[in-house]
Amino acid sequence: MKFKKPEIKELDNIKEIIYSSKEEYKDSIAFVIKHKEDGKVNYEDITYERLLEDINKLGTALYQMGFKGKRIAIIGKNRYEWALAHLSNLLGGIVSVPLDKDLQYDELENSLIRSKADCIIFDEKLTDKIEKIKNENKTQLIEFICMGDNDKFKSVGQLLKKGEELLEKGKKEYLEAKINENGMNILLFTSGTTSKSKAVMLSQKNIASNIYAMRCVEDIRNTDTNIAFLPFHHIFGSTCLIMMLACGVKTVFPDGLRYIKQNLNEYKVSIFVGVPVLNEAIYKAIMKEIEKQGKTKLIKTAIKVSNFLLKLHIDIRRKLFKQVLSALGGELRFVISGGAPADPEVLQGFNDLGIETVQGYGLSETSPVIAMESYEHRRNGSVGIPALNDIIEIVDKDDKGIGDIRVKGPNVMLGYYEMQEETKNVLKDGWFYTGDLGYFDEDGYLFITGRSKSMIVLKNGKKIFPEELETIINRLDLVEECMVFGLPDENDKNDIKLSVKIVYDREITKEKYSDKSEDELYKIIWDEIKKINTTFPRYKHIQNMILSSEELIKTTTKKVKRQEEMKLILNK
Repeated sequence: MKFKKPEIKELDNIKEIIYSSKEEYKDSIAFVIKHKEDGKVNYEDITYERLLEDINKLGTALYQMGFKGKRIAIIGKNRYEWALAHLSNLLGGIVSVPLDKDLQYDELENSLIRSKADCIIFDEKLTDKIEKIKNENKTQLIEFICMGDNDKFKSVGQLLKKGEELLEKGKKEYLEAKINENGMNILLFTSGTTSKSKAVMLSQKNIASNIYAMRCVEDIRNTDTNIAFLPFHHIFGSTCLIMMLACGVKTVFPDGLRYIKQNLNEYKVSIFVGVPVLNEAIYKAIMKEIEKQGKTKLIKTAIKVSNFLLKLHIDIRRKLFKQVLSALGGELRFVISGGAPADPEVLQGFNDLGIETVQGYGLSETSPVIAMESYEHRRNGSVGIPALNDIIEIVDKDDKGIGDIRVKGPNVMLGYYEMQEETKNVLKDGWFYTGDLGYFDEDGYLFITGRSKSMIVLKNGKKIFPEELETIINRLDLVEECMVFGLPDENDKNDIKLSVKIVYDREITKEKYSDKSEDELYKIIWDEIKKINTTFPRYKHIQNMILSSEELIKTTTKKVKRQEEMKLILNK
C-alpha cells in the first residue's frame, strides 16, 4: 500500500527545521554512534532532544571563543561530531566551510586560505596535516578543534562541557541568535572535475527550500533508518543529512565500502542516498549472489510475473524476493541515487526487486536538487520532473531538442566567492546555466545527455555524449569502469578517433578468466565493444581501446576527472 505523506510545512532556515524536529520527534533517535573498545562493540543513541542540547552547548562554547559571525571549516569522515559541528555553525549563523578529508596538503591549505576560515574542526586522523598547517602559519586560522580526544588540541567533547557550564550560568546569546536566511552561511568548494574548484556561496534559504521540495515528493518516513554514505562535505550529503533530520529519521554511519552488506544488516537500514558507483556495487552483489545460488532464471521469471501483477495494482515484490532482500538486512525499501547519471538498468533492477529507487539531478550551485523522480513520477532514463519551486528551461536547442539546461529558483546559489567573472558566466538575469545538456520529453520528464564540457564534436559536426556510451560499456561483466573520449586522429589532425579507456574488474577476472593473459582479456572485451558498436550509428563507433587495471582518477564523490585522465593518456 502506498505510504500517505504527512502535510509538509515550509520552513525558512535550518534553525527552524532543527527546532521543529526536536518538538515533533523529541524522544526519537536522530543518530546512532558505534563505539569499539577492547574488542567489544556498543551503540550510543542520540535522541532529537539530545542533539539540540549538544548543538546549543557546542555553539555556546564557539560564541564564547569569539566565533560569532566568523568562519569555521570542518574536515573529516562522516560521523556525529561532523554533523554536530555543521549544525552548530548553522544555528548560530557562523559560516560553515565543509572540506574534503581526502584533499592533498597543498589543496587543503589553499582552501583554508581562500575561504578565510578562522577555525577548523577536524578528525583526529588528520592531526599530522593540521599540525603542519598550524606550524606553517600561512592561513588565518586562530583555533584548531579536534573531533575526538587529542592531547595536542582542544576537543569537541571539552567544548560540550564548557558550553554546558556557560548555559547553566545563563549565557543565552547563541540560543537567541537571529538567522539571516538569505546571507552566505555555507561556503562549499566544488569537486573541480573540469577546472579549478570554485567556492560556492549558499544561504540557509537555499538549503531549506530544497529540503522542502524533496520532502513534498519523496517517500521518507520517521520510522526509517538511513545510512550516511554520501560524504557530508559534498552538498548532496549535507543537504540530505538535514533532510533526514527534518523527517525524523534515524541516521547511522557506515564502516566503509567493504562493509556495506554487513552495515545494512547490522542496522536494518531501510533508506539511503548514494552515488551510482555505490548503488551499482550493491546491485552487482545481489546479482552475483543470485547467480551463485543458480537462481538467475527463476528470479527473471519471477520479475516478469510480479511486473505483470504490478500493472493490476498487485504488489508482491517484497514477499516474492524476501530471500534476496534478507541478504541486505531485509528492511531496505528506498534508495535515492544522485551525484552522477545512474544506469537505468540498475535503477530498474532495484525497483523490480521491490526496492523503490529514484534519482535526482542537480549541482552544488543549486543546493543541490533541481529535478527528481518519485513514486508517482518515474520514467526510465530520465531524472524525473523539475522540483516544485524550480523553473527549468532548455535553451539553444539543436534539431533533436537537446540544449543547455538553465534553472531559476530559491535554491540557486548566491554566487562564487571572490570569482565575479565566473559568477557572471553562469548567473544571467536570474537564471543559473548548469553546463549540462538535456531535453524534455512530451510529458515534461527531463533527460540529461551529458556535460557540455565533455561533449565530443566530430569533424562533420556530429555530437557524441560520452556518458551514453559509458553506461552501456559499464554493463559488461569484465568492465569495472570506463571513460569514452576523443583521441586526435593521426591521419587527420582536424578529426578525432572515438576511444575508450577500460579498467577491467579484477574480481570477475579471478573468478571467470584466471587463465587469461591481459592481451587475451583485451581481445574478449574488444569483441564485446564491436558488438556494442553495431547497436549505434557509425559515427558513434568506438575505434580504439586502452585497457588498464588502475582505477580512473576521480573526485571523492566518484566522478571521473576527465581532464586529468586525458593528460595521463596523452603523456603515455
